[in-house]
Amino acid sequence: MSFKRRREERDGAFSGSVAARAIIDIGSNTVRLVVYGGSMRAPRVLLNEKVTARLGRDIAKNATLAPEAIEIAMQGLRRFTLLLKDLGVSDVETVATAAVREASNGADLVAEIRELGLHPRILSGEEEAILSAHGVAGAFPGAEGIVADLGGGSLELVNLAKGDVSHPITLPLGALRLPDYRERADGSDSAMRAALEKDLAKGAKKRAKGAKLFLVGGTWRAMSVFAMQAQGHPLSDPHGLSLSAKRAMSLTKALGEETPESLKARERISTMRAERLPDAAILLQALLATLKPSRVVFSSWGLREGILHDSLAPEARAQDPLLAGVSTFAAGRGAPPTLAARMASWTLDAAPARDHGNERLRLAATMLSLASMQIEPNIRLPQAIDWALQKRWIAISGAERAMLAAAIAANGNALDLDERVRALASEAALDEAINWGLSVRLARRLGANSRRSLEMSRLVLEEDALVLRLAQSHAALASGPVEKDMKLLAGRLNLIPRVDIVADDALRN
Repeated sequence: MSFKRRREERDGAFSGSVAARAIIDIGSNTVRLVVYGGSMRAPRVLLNEKVTARLGRDIAKNATLAPEAIEIAMQGLRRFTLLLKDLGVSDVETVATAAVREASNGADLVAEIRELGLHPRILSGEEEAILSAHGVAGAFPGAEGIVADLGGGSLELVNLAKGDVSHPITLPLGALRLPDYRERADGSDSAMRAALEKDLAKGAKKRAKGAKLFLVGGTWRAMSVFAMQAQGHPLSDPHGLSLSAKRAMSLTKALGEETPESLKARERISTMRAERLPDAAILLQALLATLKPSRVVFSSWGLREGILHDSLAPEARAQDPLLAGVSTFAAGRGAPPTLAARMASWTLDAAPARDHGNERLRLAATMLSLASMQIEPNIRLPQAIDWALQKRWIAISGAERAMLAAAIAANGNALDLDERVRALASEAALDEAINWGLSVRLARRLGANSRRSLEMSRLVLEEDALVLRLAQSHAALASGPVEKDMKLLAGRLNLIPRVDIVADDALRN
């Protein structure tokens, strides 16, 4: 490792995470820089900055980029290149989408960008669709359905089936172009929808009816935020929100009753998105009518994450994104994956994943439970619960988030769960996760997280008893808090707690 890299890690420019990769996305509405760190299978966003250049605002009228829009974009790009230089990030990919590829003076902008030392790649509509689908595939392993990526200048549609994509198409139905549809419809929602359905007909070819519809793009994300607020949803992350087609249609009608002004007054909906949402709601109505999906799923992963996903080696791409993200997060907080794996193995007999969870979720819960112990005690529980409920974990449902939260709480002996947690999962699922947390509590308090304490003990079930087998050399560990934790866990399992002291040879690995 170079001295420069060691110095960057020591300085901690991003609170302990090292900036590893960056993507500059030159879109029709915004020009954005995103800097990533951590595991690239589930990357952590260290910096996400944009300028609203609206490069595509005049494309439909005269097929050119406005000079003032170019200047705003270049100002932002000059700042971005300086930031990347000072951060020492050399792995930078720059892509441009609809506005640049369609504009007669797009090549002139590309030439200016190259003078900054960047190497922009102008994506075709089909490439944009495929990359967005790869982003969805990375976020939802094994996903099948139709991906609809709404940008400022275009709408991309592509089929997705277990990582494979087919029939990508781009349509001039971007958010910046929707006001033209409304104007031609004299402000009529029904006439606007009819015009959109007519133009969507080409994109509907070779699309399976009844498939899931994955929505990608900032305007769709703002729509999911609106939906969660309207529902009083206990979570805040719009990624992964899933609605039936009927509820999605109800959502669009509720948006039809809003105005840009009323939307601007809502938290987490920007002025730019507020102006686009009413028209986007009509577009979604047209998509629902044309594609007839079974469900609508909002994805925060799209083109940029698809670029990252494509760059991964096959073995990295095959990693579980939840465990990749949680392990990197927890390792930086004193809970390395090796320790969590040992504890998950030690607790397996007493508190496995049974009817409601699975072993990947139990391992993630173990990692976060251990990491939570590094938080100051007076703020530990609410902060750790927010880790489970609100952080951008990938490939996890709301019910699974609740199980993570329940395990974390039980690890701290807090069994009276937050109402947000109870709203997301069944009592049976939460009870199972509480057992995970209590078993982790016992494991870490047995020997202060020491590897040796786990090697010289076993936690097993024997008929009606929960049995802690301890080597003779470690018999003293059975007193104090361990006795209390054994009784607590055994009581939850309707078992009798028992400690057996055995010869060292019987347990030594």
